[in-house]
Amino acid sequence: MNRFAEELKNAFNRPNNGLIRIILINLIVYAVLIVLRVILNLSGAAEVFALIMSQLMLPADFTAFLYRPWTVVTYMFTHLDFFHILFNMLFLYWFGQLIMDYLGSKKFVNIYVLGGLAGGVFYMLMYNLLPYYQEQVAASVLLGASAGVSAIIIAAATLVPNHSFMLIFIGPVKIKYIAIFYVVFKSFAGLDGPNAGGELAHLGGALIGYLYVQQLRSGNDIGKWISGLLDWIKNLFERKPKIRVSHKQSTYTGNKSTYTRTAERHRSATSTTTGSRTAVEQDEIDAILDKISAKGYESLSKEEKQKLFNASKR
Repeated sequence: MNRFAEELKNAFNRPNNGLIRIILINLIVYAVLIVLRVILNLSGAAEVFALIMSQLMLPADFTAFLYRPWTVVTYMFTHLDFFHILFNMLFLYWFGQLIMDYLGSKKFVNIYVLGGLAGGVFYMLMYNLLPYYQEQVAASVLLGASAGVSAIIIAAATLVPNHSFMLIFIGPVKIKYIAIFYVVFKSFAGLDGPNAGGELAHLGGALIGYLYVQQLRSGNDIGKWISGLLDWIKNLFERKPKIRVSHKQSTYTGNKSTYTRTAERHRSATSTTTGSRTAVEQDEIDAILDKISAKGYESLSKEEKQKLFNASKR
């Protein structure tokens, strides 16, 4: 069990791993909820499980939402049905790999979270504004990753519309046609069906997926605040590593930000000395310092650490 937990931790902590992290969070939440449901129902405490779920699912009623606003985030990681999470994670994996390849891990997370937020807000707005849904507002709740998944699907189709997936019994199909089928024949056609709330969320997420890529092409990352917020939260729980650098007979110990400033002063002092360091060498040191600032000293390779050490002796 300890080995499994360690492997899970290693998989989660791998850098540039947004797709696997989102999938793991969904799977872990699903597994925990299933275990709790069985235990609480068998022990006659079903009302406790219902209370837990009410704190995770997004209500359509605005008044109920004001008492638990966090549900606009928690709902997009919450599943109770096996096939619901299975198909959500399969679509997320297939289309998410394209986003990861073309845009990277941070933008993948940006799109997923933005899509989930937009889907949740669109669901609440439509249920409260359209007469068809208003009688259902008090009893309606939303859960599942579908809005975020829809954002990923449409973002991928907008980014590389002619990329093809091999479908069983059909053959290669361009993803722009898969996206059109998903939006028109599944989501829009289901707006008056039993899962109308979920379909509304799909449409909200799909719209964000399209807008995100279009804005990105114009040089505007509308989800940048999400990656910035997540980095800030991550830094709160990360201990800044201490590094030790030898300089002839003296020793320097300090955190990475202090070392960076020291190296900057050292760089400024030597930049005026003829022949002390070439422009290429200086660029290499600059890149190493930037890497320390972004990812910490431990992210350096053995060769990079050696270059930094050699630079400190000049």
